Amino acid sequence: MSKAYNSTSAPRLVLVSPIAYEDHSKTRDLPNGEKENANLALYSAAMQRVAKKFNLTFIDLFTPTKEHYASAKKPFTSNGFLPTDEGYQQLAAILADGLYGKSKRASKADPKLVHGAVKQKDWFWNNDYHILNGVHTHGRRYNPFGPQNYQDEVKKTREMAALRDELIYRVANGKTTKLSVDDSKTHPLPAVPTNYRASNSNGSVDYLYGKDALAKLTVPEGYKIELFASEKEFPNLANPMQLSFDNKGRLWVATMPTYPHYRPGDALPNDKILIYEDTNNDGKADKEIVFADKLHLPIGLEFAPEGVYISEEPNLVLLRDTNGDDKADVREIVLGGFDSHDTHHAISAYCADPSGAFLMGEGIFLHSNVETPYGAVRGIDGGFWRYSPQRGMLERTAQVSIPNPWGIAFDRWGQDFFLHTSGPTMNWMMPSSVKPKYGRQTPLTADLIPQGQHVRPTSGLEIVSSRHFPDEVQGDLLLCNNIGFLGIKQHSIQDDGTGYKTAARHNLLQSSDGNFRPVDLEFAPDGSLYVIDWHNVLIGHMQHNARDPLRDHVHGRVYRITYPSRPLVKPPVIHKAPIATLLENLKLHEDRARYRTRRELRARPAAQVIPALKAWVAKLDRNDPNYEHHVLEALYVTWGLNKVDLDLLKQVSESKDFRARAAAVRVIRYNYHVIPNHAEMLEKAATDPEGRVRLEAIVAASWLDNAAGKKIAAAAATKPVDGWIDGALKTTTDRLAGVAEAVVEENPLPPAPGHLTDAEKKQFFAGHEVYHRDAHCATCHQKDGNGLPPAFPPLAKSPWVTEDTDRLIKLTLHGLMGPFELHGKKYDGNVPMTPFGGMLNDEEVAAVLTYVRNAYGNKASAVQPEQVKKVREATKDRKSFFMVDELLKEHPMK
Repeated sequence: MSKAYNSTSAPRLVLVSPIAYEDHSKTRDLPNGEKENANLALYSAAMQRVAKKFNLTFIDLFTPTKEHYASAKKPFTSNGFLPTDEGYQQLAAILADGLYGKSKRASKADPKLVHGAVKQKDWFWNNDYHILNGVHTHGRRYNPFGPQNYQDEVKKTREMAALRDELIYRVANGKTTKLSVDDSKTHPLPAVPTNYRASNSNGSVDYLYGKDALAKLTVPEGYKIELFASEKEFPNLANPMQLSFDNKGRLWVATMPTYPHYRPGDALPNDKILIYEDTNNDGKADKEIVFADKLHLPIGLEFAPEGVYISEEPNLVLLRDTNGDDKADVREIVLGGFDSHDTHHAISAYCADPSGAFLMGEGIFLHSNVETPYGAVRGIDGGFWRYSPQRGMLERTAQVSIPNPWGIAFDRWGQDFFLHTSGPTMNWMMPSSVKPKYGRQTPLTADLIPQGQHVRPTSGLEIVSSRHFPDEVQGDLLLCNNIGFLGIKQHSIQDDGTGYKTAARHNLLQSSDGNFRPVDLEFAPDGSLYVIDWHNVLIGHMQHNARDPLRDHVHGRVYRITYPSRPLVKPPVIHKAPIATLLENLKLHEDRARYRTRRELRARPAAQVIPALKAWVAKLDRNDPNYEHHVLEALYVTWGLNKVDLDLLKQVSESKDFRARAAAVRVIRYNYHVIPNHAEMLEKAATDPEGRVRLEAIVAASWLDNAAGKKIAAAAATKPVDGWIDGALKTTTDRLAGVAEAVVEENPLPPAPGHLTDAEKKQFFAGHEVYHRDAHCATCHQKDGNGLPPAFPPLAKSPWVTEDTDRLIKLTLHGLMGPFELHGKKYDGNVPMTPFGGMLNDEEVAAVLTYVRNAYGNKASAVQPEQVKKVREATKDRKSFFMVDELLKEHPMK
């Protein structure tokens, strides 16, 4: 505290207490704050004692805010702890008085101008302190490309922030009324070279449009694909990331031409949420509305009655249209603290469950610490969040071993599935939704991708539920892929005991245009399928500099897939429809129609909906084959209204259909606080004849975290346990018992080959660790070394691996581009091999090459660090990938 960090004087240290918790419980389902304020008072008092002991400045925000709440006519916070804009203005006055003593306001400057200047600095300060994609500026992916530009970007950002600090001073002192800043003399950014090489392994710099682009797309016999919208007609449609249809049947698209993130010196981000309409029903968009602009990477999107939720790292943001003009006029930060270290891994791929709460995927090596009305919630290293707008509640739904999830979907019965994206697998989420323990992963269930159909990276997951599509494909899983295989894979899925089994159906869509990048899809109200195309010549954030000049920021397309021999579905009336109409919509076959209908019902007064709903259920035909599902939909409506009907819950929990009984358990899990006999109901479900019901009960028991939970898990253990149940049951039992979980080695060490020396065996083991690091070798070549055709070749018995060591070292250091043939199979190299020279030192390169040369059935000599050092020095001036032909010319195959 006495050190002069600026070489002149010691800093003044100020301790600021937290504000008091504001009681919103009369208008929202939130805590009343009594418990929270008791704890906050203790924290505040402790801070005051520390300040007094060390003679520090202490500013008490707790006492004045608590006193203010008693007489305030307007809410001070939006959710109990996050101040509104007006709340922040009041806090500013308290802070100023605490720092400088109470005095009259001396400045004659326009407060709005001062605020504008401060907001400018705030942007650049945050862009430094909480920079998006810090993984490239100072994190684990700084090499190989970060040194080309990121140290310069950080320097420029800080200079731009300093200029705005000067602006604040000038405005506050009345020296200027202009908010413009001259950044021309800030640090210049170097030109970033492209490492693109024209070949079959990339997209093309010659972009195709209209009919030419459409001609590159193929669909199975009977299907038809059409262009709905593109950047040609709508220039705003650049880098579309997620799409969804609203209750009026209009298509919404989140775009992010700022990708991968803002670059200092450019215009401030102007990513958008767009609305498209086909007003003349010709299958093409003819109207565009900009709902929101000036956004920064909105990689998540979900509707709610109160507005539209989006990602804006590090925040979950709500955009409101308060006057019905289709323009967002209120922007509210709902929660903050989500990690923004890598924009590819941040909260994204929003997908609502039957209640309207939505799941968000988050990727590996992110560490999020989110303050909520219910306390802090933390997540680490890959998993899923669930946010309930009705309760303002966030939970870490699943903490699993997953590098990067970009696809989530719920089936007709409320079961959830997800894609791994960086890996080629797909899993059932529910068994892995055991209450997480920080830093511990819950076991995954079996991979649901059919044998021989693995592709990566996947993005976007949807379930076929449309009478416009053939009867036999209903319930199929659809997933997009945008490297190697470019299109949509379709797989059938059916119940198989506790879990599921799948089979490959066909490729619903496939493109021969290397720029085609499908990233999301959803069924429209008329039953057709819409898919968005990110459309970019380059893809991959390790193979090319994030600022590579060929990264595209202007292209984007939306396509529409139909089955012309079957009529389109008549779009149901949802927006402003009478409650009676909406209840009848719950009988519709289409999952998305019921999803949008439930959303509309959530916006209606519960006092009107629930009596009408109960009367509707009473009139349902019990002989209808879909009766049990109709009643489940009614239960979902009450859940969405945050008014779970106990009679309906009891009826569904006793349904003849085990899928409905399983769904009832899910409702119980999220409503313990309003279901008096929840433990009794779960204990009964734990001994249900069907494994899926028992599994739901096991997962629900883990969230009780008490003696009742232990009893429920024990009851389930008396019944048959299969491979779907085993992991969840053991994890739940151990966590409820407080048993310290053993860290399960995800990639156990294989035995070292006997022909290696002791020193080489140590290299082998070290190389195994390098091989399985996130985004390293196993990501593409897979853990078994067998690769993923047609993009990623196998390492097993490959002459590229076992023969010439110099050739192998060169491609490892600098990457490899270009198509080639191996073991009679052609590999198109749609994504070049990542250059690891900047990420791995000589010892690590030697180790991992020693490993791959002696694993997966290979047997070859070890590689020594001295060999790597020699090749690294000889190729130090190389700035681009090796081309296959070039490398084979230097090092021919034997």
